[in-house]
Amino acid sequence: MGLPDQVTVRAPRAWRLPRPAAVALRLVALLAATSVVTFALVAASPVDPVKANLGQAAYAQMSDAQRAELAEYWGADTPLPQRYAHWLEGALRGDLGQSLRFGRPVTEVVGERSANSLALMAGAWLLAGVLGLALGVAAGARRGGPLDRAVTGICLVLSSMPSFWLGLVALMVFSVGLGWFPLGFSVPIGVDATQVSWASRLHHLVLPALVLGVANAPSIALHTREKTIEVMQGDYARFALSRGETRRQVLLRHGLRNLVLPAVTLECASVGEVFGGSVLVEQVFSYPGLGQAAVTAGLGGDAPLLVAIALASAVVVFAGNAAGDVICALVDPRIREGRREAHGAS
Repeated sequence: MGLPDQVTVRAPRAWRLPRPAAVALRLVALLAATSVVTFALVAASPVDPVKANLGQAAYAQMSDAQRAELAEYWGADTPLPQRYAHWLEGALRGDLGQSLRFGRPVTEVVGERSANSLALMAGAWLLAGVLGLALGVAAGARRGGPLDRAVTGICLVLSSMPSFWLGLVALMVFSVGLGWFPLGFSVPIGVDATQVSWASRLHHLVLPALVLGVANAPSIALHTREKTIEVMQGDYARFALSRGETRRQVLLRHGLRNLVLPAVTLECASVGEVFGGSVLVEQVFSYPGLGQAAVTAGLGGDAPLLVAIALASAVVVFAGNAAGDVICALVDPRIREGRREAHGAS
């Protein structure tokens, strides 16, 4: 009598959310946490929104009744939980509140300023990625040579420079000294924005975008340099060199995909750094974007506008990281297959 066949018992498959639903859930949790933290920080700030928006002289001339009325109107004396609950109720309906500093709905202010900021950040982001990748590959391919030493030295110097200081130097050299670019703003002074051509807007955008891009390129260049050195020291690269292929051929045929993947990942992860650097660059160039609006709102205790800008920045950073995941999966099919196997195993 033979032994019974062995029966394989599989554990029940664990239920998990589809990937798009999981990403959307993480985004909602991020936005909720960002709004709570921003409200708490504004409440802990020593800035009095009534005094900041009226001025010390006007505030001193008011009666106690007028001060109490303004404090109630702007919610200065309202407890934080009650203030947040009131804001959240309106936010769920699409109403992010009224800006204290600009006297307009927050959605209008953010909508106008975000167009300028996104154009600035997109140009700087692309410049930082292309420049960082090109310099890193060129330096790493000639390790120890004059080009490698020059690129490494310049990147280390630029990494230690604050973006606002770099912007001031660029203004003095290219705007004041050479006169190639305007001194600031997104349109010429005294001209209606609706009457300005796209060429003029681009002319005002070039120098701030260059400063922001150059300030963020060194980290990508130094990282790409190290990866290039690893590629050129790999067995397949040395074998290709021994067969008579040039360094350029080895990089283009064998190493480019291995170099692009980490560079794209780092570039997408640097969206937050680009957004943070744009705050200082916009201040230096008086560029009317979200960064300048955030500084104005912070100095005036404008909680609704600060929360809206924080939410917008969170969405931008989240989108950058999500785009990095998608691009990496497209560049390297192994990542996409690994996700499918992990999803199937669960």
